[in-house]
Amino acid sequence: MADHRRALGAAGEAAAARHYEMLGYEIVERNWRNHAGEIDLVLADPRVLVFCEVKTRRTSTFGDPAEAVTWTKQQRLKKLALGWLDEHSARGRSLRLDVAAVIANTDGTFTVEIISDIA
Repeated sequence: MADHRRALGAAGEAAAARHYEMLGYEIVERNWRNHAGEIDLVLADPRVLVFCEVKTRRTSTFGDPAEAVTWTKQQRLKKLALGWLDEHSARGRSLRLDVAAVIANTDGTFTVEIISDIA
């Protein structure tokens, strides 16, 4: 069961990455980790650097996937973003924290909703 959930999460992250690419963002990094946790996606355009938490669900029956990103998880994402910035340059870019809420549709497609600037 854990492998199935991991596969669903990876597919949701890939769908979110494709969505951002269609919006003109470059994928800078996927699944960046440090001692505090993991950032699912780091994306950039010429003006903005985005740190994105991706939440994938099969349905929204038990709530929207974005609802799983609690205040505590938002604070952890902020800390992780600062850790990433300690290792990388973001000169000349604004910073933003997003949530990608992904629903895996029964036909094999994904519905992606981006909630921008969560914190």
